[in-house]
Amino acid sequence: MTGRLAFVESPVQLLNVLEWAHARGRGPAPAAAPAPAPAPGLPASPEQGRPPRAPAPHPGAADGLRIVVLSPTDPMSRGQLRRMAQLARDEGFEVHWQEARAGRGALVRTLRELGGPLRAAERVIVGDPFSRYVQLLLTLFGPRHVTVVDDGTATMEFAAQLADGERLVRWHRKGDLGPRELLLAPVTSLARRRLAPGPGRTVEIFTSLPVQAPPGTEVTENAYAWTRERFGPPSLTGGADLVGTSLVETGVVDADHYLRVVGELARAHGATRYFAHRRETPEKLHRIAVEAGLQVVRPELPLELIARRGPIGATVVSFPSTVVHTLPLALAGTGVKVAVCEIAPEWLRATASPRAQGFLAGVAGTASGVDRLTPRNASAVDRLEFG
Repeated sequence: MTGRLAFVESPVQLLNVLEWAHARGRGPAPAAAPAPAPAPGLPASPEQGRPPRAPAPHPGAADGLRIVVLSPTDPMSRGQLRRMAQLARDEGFEVHWQEARAGRGALVRTLRELGGPLRAAERVIVGDPFSRYVQLLLTLFGPRHVTVVDDGTATMEFAAQLADGERLVRWHRKGDLGPRELLLAPVTSLARRRLAPGPGRTVEIFTSLPVQAPPGTEVTENAYAWTRERFGPPSLTGGADLVGTSLVETGVVDADHYLRVVGELARAHGATRYFAHRRETPEKLHRIAVEAGLQVVRPELPLELIARRGPIGATVVSFPSTVVHTLPLALAGTGVKVAVCEIAPEWLRATASPRAQGFLAGVAGTASGVDRLTPRNASAVDRLEFG
């Protein structure tokens, strides 16, 4: 068995595979060229156009690593993934685009095409251990070495569930097993064993999040060194930017509460731009633009790269999400202040998982190098202050 194989399904996963490869100790990469000065005035969309070509990769940086993109169906994710895939190719990596969800027969076709490379891989890198697609692949072919890279705050839940011997369930889902979950329970159970350390298998978690290493696993810090070396430092607009989340779309937070708080944050911090999460719906973003008066920006790359390239606000405000952990790392030394707005219990929907409030509080509370905005009167949503 030789080589390494990465399965990615989101732009952030692909970014963190590049960070993992960079962190393997292959020597310093060439410094990034200085960011061009922005045109006078705030550009309508700083992400428009093809991203600048990365500097020449360090020799050997991509040796033996093949990246397979299990393409999602939503257009925003596909667009960001194509741009990330080009950055990976610019670094010298082999990237294979797999239409894993392209209608009837796609699953069988994918398994047939990837079976051989997966069997031959010494190490498999995955970005989402909760993915049914990845779980199915791992049940068919068990690698000797597994690395899990970040794809959002779910890494924290994965580490906790692995340590406690629990079944793998995304934090925002309720605990009851529906018909689909019951049908896939044997796959999930076997995949969990393949994602756990054991005889002949090592497990590494490569993360920027504060996780406790489950017994037998290795936790490696993701410091976003590749991002800092390849891009920036950014120019600052002097104002504030807001970062959107998909908490409404996942059924966790009430939409009206969310929109009111976005408007309050924009007024309190003088924000003019709202960086949309790739899963946010057009209807919700339209309301944000009209009701909060914000320019909605749909980034063409993960926010860590967008912020590092700039221009970016002197203050970036986000709800509890991965970016309150990653942006302070990516923007280290730039003078940008990151703030997190905590989620009040009154904002949660009845459909939210019982674990949602505690999990989101943990995401916000464990972020280092950020300011905390605490809702002092959550029922009226009339004041947000630094806690």
